[in-house]
Amino acid sequence: MGEVSRGARALVLCPNVSGKSYDLDADDRLAEACGLALAIGIELAHSRIVPVRSVKPNTLFGSGQVTDIQTECNLHEIEIVVVDGALSPIQQRNLETALKRKVIDRTGLILEIFGERAATAEGRLQVELAHLDYQQSRLVRSWTHLERQRGGFGFLGGPGETQIEADRRMIRQRMGRLRKELEQVKKTRSLHRARRGRAPWPVVALVGYTNAGKSTLFNRLTGETVIAEDLLFATLDPTMRAIALPALEKVIMSDTVGFISDLPTQLVAAFRATLEEVTTADLILHVRDMANAANSAQKKQVLSVLSDLGISIPNPGEQAEQGEDAIPILEVWNKSDLLDEEERAALIASAEQRSDVILVSALDGEGVDQLLGTVEEALTHSAVEVSVEISAADGKRLAWLYAHGEVLSDADNGTDDNGGPQRLVKVRMNPKEWGQFSTL
Repeated sequence: MGEVSRGARALVLCPNVSGKSYDLDADDRLAEACGLALAIGIELAHSRIVPVRSVKPNTLFGSGQVTDIQTECNLHEIEIVVVDGALSPIQQRNLETALKRKVIDRTGLILEIFGERAATAEGRLQVELAHLDYQQSRLVRSWTHLERQRGGFGFLGGPGETQIEADRRMIRQRMGRLRKELEQVKKTRSLHRARRGRAPWPVVALVGYTNAGKSTLFNRLTGETVIAEDLLFATLDPTMRAIALPALEKVIMSDTVGFISDLPTQLVAAFRATLEEVTTADLILHVRDMANAANSAQKKQVLSVLSDLGISIPNPGEQAEQGEDAIPILEVWNKSDLLDEEERAALIASAEQRSDVILVSALDGEGVDQLLGTVEEALTHSAVEVSVEISAADGKRLAWLYAHGEVLSDADNGTDDNGGPQRLVKVRMNPKEWGQFSTL
């Protein structure tokens, strides 16, 4: 995308608009904006909160504030100004003109990060679609070549189509092609999900605010080496791996993109297919960074996104009362290694009061065994014990029971209708697995 140069010196500004409601307070929003800038390799030269009493349509900030920002830019040798908010195309152009520097807003910055990190073909398609959607809006009065025109065709004559119209048309065509490709990807993903649905293996989805430690926990649980850095949006593409638990032959763990407050609308739409993995999970692990002072606001944001995806959010400790279609959610209180003794003691006491919370450190492994035990219990709580009479010659069905259920006993049981030896197998399995066995 080329908007931002790595290593460029940046001034990060967090507008605090009077009367506007924010998910996080100003200090936390500024810290997050700085984290976004660092995630794309920008050198953080200076940052501050800018109080805005009334939004100016042309520049967002007042004229005196723009002058102050220009002085800061000169003082700190700033190359890029990052504004933690959405700038209209005209505001961005006017600020660039006044400051004589590149200006990028929150949406543009997040798109830069996503463009750099997307690893799979699907991720790259989604990012390009989101970026084109963003660029399309930037064509309004923000380009220097708007008045250039292309000649007409044949005998039509006339002024022809302006450059901006041609650019818009090309963007629309490219977006149309990308949407078709993404639809194909979506169908393929649905087929994969359908295949997993026919398989008896439950899916556990890790969700959480960006940089909460999901990938570190994913690596700890699966033995994988998925990229896990102290960066916002270190993981963009969903990763799935299998693990074994004592009562379950296989559990599919899914690591997802991190959530963030005020995620650009272009990306909410573009990444919906990625997040659809969460909607088909059998269990959701909500990983929280308990060492972050803003963790309560971050939790609210994550639950809001899950709710938007159509996932019913159970009240703490009321998982069993939410109906058959509700996906149980366990809260994983992560980064206990960063807490002091007093904070840890308080969190341990809180966690002990709730059945849906486990305190862990994904980094050093503390609490991970307890987490796995709780995951196993959550996935098998609906398991039923059934006794199955099966011909000893029916090796396929017998092997299936051993592979997909917890066999409690297996004994001779006389002969079957054909006079062959028969076995009585007592097995524990989920209703879903029992239904699959019944169709064999």
